Amino acid sequence: MCGIAGIFQLAGSGQPNEAVLAKMNNIQEHRGPDAGDYFFDPGVGLAHRRLSIIDLEGSPQPMLSADKRVCIVFNGEIYNFKDLHAELEGKGYKFNTHGDTETILNAYLEWGEECVQHLRGMFAFAIWDREKQRLFMARDRIGIKPFFYSLLPTGEFVFGSELKVLTEHPAFDRKLRDTTVEDYFTFGYVPEPFTVYQNSFKLSPGHTLTLEKGMRSLPEPKQYWDIPTQWEDDLSADTVQEELIDRLKQAVDIRMVADVPLGAFLSGGVDSSGVVALMSQLQSDPVNTCAIGFDVKAFNETEFAQMVADRYHTNHRVETVKQTDFDLIDKLAFLYDEPYADSSAMPTYRVCELARKHVTVALSGDGGDELFAGYRRYKMHLHEERIRNLLPLGLRKPLFGPLGRLYPKMDWAPKFLRAKTTFQSMAMDTVQGYHNSMSILRADERAKLFSKEFQSSLNGYNSLEVFNRYADKVKGLDPMKVAQYLDMKTYLVGDILTKVDRASMAHSLEVRVPILDHKFVEWAFKTPSDHNLHNGIGKYSFKKSLEPHLPHDVLYRKKMGFAVPLADWFKGPLKDRLYDGLLSKQMSESGYFSTRQLKRLIDDHVSGVRDNSAPLWTLMMFESFMRQQLGKAA
Repeated sequence: MCGIAGIFQLAGSGQPNEAVLAKMNNIQEHRGPDAGDYFFDPGVGLAHRRLSIIDLEGSPQPMLSADKRVCIVFNGEIYNFKDLHAELEGKGYKFNTHGDTETILNAYLEWGEECVQHLRGMFAFAIWDREKQRLFMARDRIGIKPFFYSLLPTGEFVFGSELKVLTEHPAFDRKLRDTTVEDYFTFGYVPEPFTVYQNSFKLSPGHTLTLEKGMRSLPEPKQYWDIPTQWEDDLSADTVQEELIDRLKQAVDIRMVADVPLGAFLSGGVDSSGVVALMSQLQSDPVNTCAIGFDVKAFNETEFAQMVADRYHTNHRVETVKQTDFDLIDKLAFLYDEPYADSSAMPTYRVCELARKHVTVALSGDGGDELFAGYRRYKMHLHEERIRNLLPLGLRKPLFGPLGRLYPKMDWAPKFLRAKTTFQSMAMDTVQGYHNSMSILRADERAKLFSKEFQSSLNGYNSLEVFNRYADKVKGLDPMKVAQYLDMKTYLVGDILTKVDRASMAHSLEVRVPILDHKFVEWAFKTPSDHNLHNGIGKYSFKKSLEPHLPHDVLYRKKMGFAVPLADWFKGPLKDRLYDGLLSKQMSESGYFSTRQLKRLIDDHVSGVRDNSAPLWTLMMFESFMRQQLGKAA
């Protein structure tokens, strides 16, 4: 696990500025504290920060192939590298190391850009081909490892593992992309392939990008993999029960190879508990596990984590986070580089901090909710879809549209009376309805929040376009699979995996995610929706398979989530910060917001009229981003 950076001159052959590349590389030293080095060729500079996991002394980067033709900088882990090593060695390729990095180099020499099809793992890498004067870049299928890039006004192409790597270049353009502000206040993050900055991008999961000398503009990235949306036969319930554990155990097993201490997160939820159970069956020594608890019972899952730890006799460590642990707010804005509003980043940061005291690699259970339909919103989506199926859209729009506009938003009321969002969604098709249901701020709320001038500058753009990019892919899928696919392409990579990557790498901790092994995903996504959501139980097929391995109370208790008490914070210790930050001169002069609406959101929450904790946290993180990141350019 590492950090990569580079500068490539599309025209010209002068050596990139070494001091600038060093500055770009050093800003991500936390990703690789063990070593840092550089490679220069005419018009090319590659940089690397290393966190040693495998072949601790023998795989320095940037790495040249044995024939000196190609050079790589690589972030990630290739879990099938030993098999590839043997295959390529049989084809006559030489190896000077025992790690996975050189395996990618030789795979590229053998298969060219198709080398990615042979890789099983998480990765982001760039290969400089001296012979072809070509820079080839790739990102793993699911998007576990990040890759940012930009074409600067100077004609230099820059890339890195974090957005801060790019912003360290003096020619980087810090102008914001207005459409991503609209996206952020819908989703709470900036979705792929864009960043918050106008002229920089994220290489999307399952894509490659190839540049050659003499290009005047950037080509479109090429997709080499996607979640399967068409298959001949669904998996039967019996097949799922017979095969799931064995398939997942293989994905866990290949992620337990490391030359450094290894452990796992154990939140007490189904997914992390399942991973720990399988790890315990695959190694003779006790598994190192860690959990974060809260001093507020409603947010504390440690008793369930302890059940699993006791059952498998793990080396379990727990630390308690106080409900006043909100000192991380500004640090998170620095870590994530662009607006990011998932408040669970705070406990995630703390659990990574705890884990790094004892291990260098940790396995997590991320991906289970998206792959097996564990989120409560999926159940609501299906309820709404049943109503949509009873009436055609032409009848639903005039019936539910006015109700959605006129019905008051009653967060304080019992759940059966909180119908405003549901009424709105009933007047929409499947994709638009799901977009509306899962938005932090719905379209009508964003319209109130944004200034008239900013709304005008969007030229009619709506964040629904993020989902519409995948409209062709979800045609023919049932409503549950539509929601799952959209989440795996947006929420999983933009929120969940981003959260874990930045929080873990801030502590130089590598996190591996076996549930998101692409071969397991290809198989598991075919599980019928009525197997995943069965009699109101989400993730049913997954839970049923894990029954022999986990306590019933862990499997079938009410889902809690990794949350923090925002609502109470904003009425108490963070109240003054809300008023000072959200009503600051910088926010009012940004041109994005209606100051009157900002004040109303705070006042209504503090007085108890409405729970506005989600939008207020989203605004607070945006304010912190504006103050820290944009302040650097002032």
